[in-house]
Parts: sequence; C-alpha cells; structure tokens
Amino acid sequence: MSTQFDLNDDSLVVIVGSGAGGGTLANELAQKGIRSVVLEAGKRFKMEDIENDEWNMFHKISWLDKRHVEGPSRLARDFPNLPAWIVKGVGGATMHWAGVAMRLQEHEFRMQSENGTLAGANVLDWPVTLQEMEPYYERAEKKMGVCGTKATGMPFHGQSSHYKVIAEGARRINAKCEQATLAINTETRDGRPSCQVNGFCMQGCRIGAKWSTMYTEIPKAESTGLVEVRPQSMALRIEHDKHGKVTGVLYADAQGNQQFQKARAVAVAANSIESPRLLLNSASAMFPDGLANGSGQVGQNYMTHTTAGVYGEFEKPVHMYKSTVVPGIVHEWKDNDPSRGHYAGYELEILHLGLPFMSAFLNPGVSGWGREVADSLSNYDKMAGFWVCGEDMPVESNNITLHPTEKDQYGLPVPVVYKADHINDTRMRNHAIAKATELLEAVGANKVNVLPPYPASHNMGTNRMSAKAKDGVVNRWGQSHEIPNLFVSDGSQFTTSSTENPTLTIVALAIRQAEYIEQQMQQNAI
Repeated sequence: MSTQFDLNDDSLVVIVGSGAGGGTLANELAQKGIRSVVLEAGKRFKMEDIENDEWNMFHKISWLDKRHVEGPSRLARDFPNLPAWIVKGVGGATMHWAGVAMRLQEHEFRMQSENGTLAGANVLDWPVTLQEMEPYYERAEKKMGVCGTKATGMPFHGQSSHYKVIAEGARRINAKCEQATLAINTETRDGRPSCQVNGFCMQGCRIGAKWSTMYTEIPKAESTGLVEVRPQSMALRIEHDKHGKVTGVLYADAQGNQQFQKARAVAVAANSIESPRLLLNSASAMFPDGLANGSGQVGQNYMTHTTAGVYGEFEKPVHMYKSTVVPGIVHEWKDNDPSRGHYAGYELEILHLGLPFMSAFLNPGVSGWGREVADSLSNYDKMAGFWVCGEDMPVESNNITLHPTEKDQYGLPVPVVYKADHINDTRMRNHAIAKATELLEAVGANKVNVLPPYPASHNMGTNRMSAKAKDGVVNRWGQSHEIPNLFVSDGSQFTTSSTENPTLTIVALAIRQAEYIEQQMQQNAI
C-alpha cells in the first residue's frame, strides 16, 4: 500500500505541483529523510496512456481550465483562453517538454549590471551567480541524463537530415550550429531505454527515454515511503497563523470535497500562472494583497521568451519529423551585444512541429486559412526551420491577476494573463527572423514562412528572486522574503528569462533548495 499521511500531520512539507520543480524537490527531500505531500491538480497518467498522436495528447494532458488572455499581441486574438501550452497531470510540463537542457550563461544572471536600467523594463540581477549554480547544474544534468555533457558522458543523438540542412545553412552564413544537449537517453541509463527517435517528444515519451518526473523523480520519491502524491487535488489557498507563518494548504480532492493538509513548510511549484494565482487567492486580513506580496510583485514580470517560428520550404524532401523534436541549435546570437539593436540574446532552435501543429500555428485564426496555407502544408515534408527562443524582458505590467467576476469550477477567480512586447522583444524578434530567413535561403529555401508566437511552453517570472525584499517575492533560496516557511520552487522564481529553455535551471534550483530546507529544518528556523 502506498504511503498515506494524516491531514493533521504538521511535520510535513506540502508541495503544490509535481513537475520539474515540485517533483524534483519531493525526491531530493525524501533522499534526505524529509517527508512531503505532493498536491497535483491533474490526473496520474500511466505509460500506456501516452500516444504518438498530437491532438489526442494535447486534449488529454494540457491545462485547459478557463483563463483569459489579454494584451495587444496576436496571442490574445488567436488563443484567447490558452496563454500557455502546459500539462495538468503528475509530471507537469516535463511530460510535454522537448528535453532541451542548457545552462544559463554568466551574463544572464546579471542583466541589470550588464545593461543598466532599460526604459519600460523591470530588469534586475539574480541574487545567485553562474559560479554558485555550476555544481547544481552538474547534478541536474547527471540526474536527468543530459547527453553531450561531462556529467553523463552520453554521446549526442545522431545527426538527422533536418539538422544537416540547418547546419549547412549556418555554415554558409558563418554562424555556429551545434547539436542540442537533451535530457533524452542515447544509451540505456537509470533504468530507462535509449531514444528510438519516435519524434513525439512533446506528447510524452512512450518508452521513457526522455526525463520526466512522471516516471523518474516521483516514483523514486514514493519508493522511500516518505512521499505521498495526491493527484486530482487542486490547491485553493494557503493558510497561516496569527504570526504569519503558513500552516497548510486547503485543496479540493478528486471528489470535489475540500480538505486541509497541515504543513511545517509549503513549496509552491504550480507554474508561473497558477503559482501566483494561488498566492493571490490566499489573501487575508494580515496579507490583504496576497501571501508573500508585500512588494506588490506577486504576479508581475511575466515572461515567456521572445519567440516566433521560421520555416523554409525546399525543392526536395527534408522529413524534419524524423528526429528528436530539437536536434540542434544555432547559438551565434546568444550573447548580449547591444550593437545588434537589442539587448540580450536569442537562439534559433531547430524544431520540428508535427503536421497538426504546423497547420494550427502556421497562420492561426479562421482568416489564416486559404490557398497559401494549403500550398505550404502540402510541402510539409520539404520544410525545415526554427523556433526562435530569446530573452524576454521582464515588464511589470505583463502579469497574472484575478478576474473581478468570473469564477472557475472551484469558485475561485480565473486568472487573467496580460502579455505585451517590450520594444526590445520586438527588435530581437525582427533580428532573429531576418537571420533565420537568411540562413534558410542560403541553403536553398524557395519560400520562408514566419509563424507568430503561439501559447507559451516556457513560463517564467511572477514570483521572482531578488536580493532586496522590495524588488521581488523570494530570496536566493526561493524562500519568501516575508514568510520563512513558504517557498517557490518553479520557473516563477526566475529573475530574468535568459535565452535558454528553463527546465534544467528549475531542476538545479530545486536540488539547491532542498539542501537549504534541510538545513533550515535542522536549525529549527522553519
């Protein structure tokens, strides 16, 4: 029988969310002998539930609860209820991610020091450095099985035709293209098989070659007998005592009944929309603006990366889908070089979109359909291209707020997600599209399609780290500035977005945070 803890057990850490942050934190704490309950809003899926079918898996695992998307971007028009393309289920977005695992660059931890104050942006230095993070990055790479790294010694994946086309285009314009470091096994490792190149990484890996907390961290944590995972348990609010110390989490169970799990500490790891929403919904007389929100920064500075899609159509077939989803990355413009006309950097991630998603994202909206789109889709097997992934400026007005009147199935205000481009985002995107187009035409593309940004898989900010309490929500350990036994353990703690995909950094921070929580418990500080 699996472990079950009493609702009145106040010695536990309650973790909200089971993805890269929450799932990793639960396992790391368990290995240290610390007990926890993981509350996951979604279902618990089995390996046999995973299908190599884009739309079936999208509807099966995606977070599709009502949300409002606002702002001047096309996203609000094209996807008014779907700001983020993430998962509602045990394993969180690690079911859906493509496996790209890269460390942040040194300059990305100190963007304010690098560039000074940027008009219209709320840029801040991280309270940690790359040097401090390096040993945790190495541990994360080893844990996740990241190929092409010293931590694992696993070789890169084979070079697909998609990669070779892009690499040749990069060579012709004197740019740098490298194979991607992926948390997808190229050898049998950690009880998981090597990749079979099914090409459906973002639908969930049917064989488990890709790292996901669904079948790595969570089962390992449970095997210690120190962790209980409660699926279909939606966190409603975090309660606190008269001293402002959190005491547990009120949640709705699978039958819709409200339960209250007491806690010694609470870690929020529900993604950058649901995490601030939970803190805002936990407002009280002592914390009228929401928990941990004395700075007014909870929900602010929402970042998603500066993105676009750029796909060329060629004379002969490329069959881009016959590879991992991201076989390589053009790194040429990842540095911080304001002479390009924008601050911070971007990468061109070679990305194969399945035909169903290409049809949805090529030109979203009813008005997008017509002869041109049909002709491009008929050339799908001859396409090659990129997803632009660039540093998105933190802007205070890009935020998550609570709808004033509309409630969800639990009676809570639905989240309102507002996102608009900073001028730097616009300039960066234009530069990236121009370079991607140049590269594709250099290797023979006879047509180049530019896809507008689609629902975000990378969601960051909204509960950011800061050295000073007035500037953010949590300190360098992801610990609330105001409430010592309240932690944030997901991408919402990111101070800036960086250029890189966030998952490796989320895992590294969770490993580091677990050490800190253990230390604080031993000292009876929490």
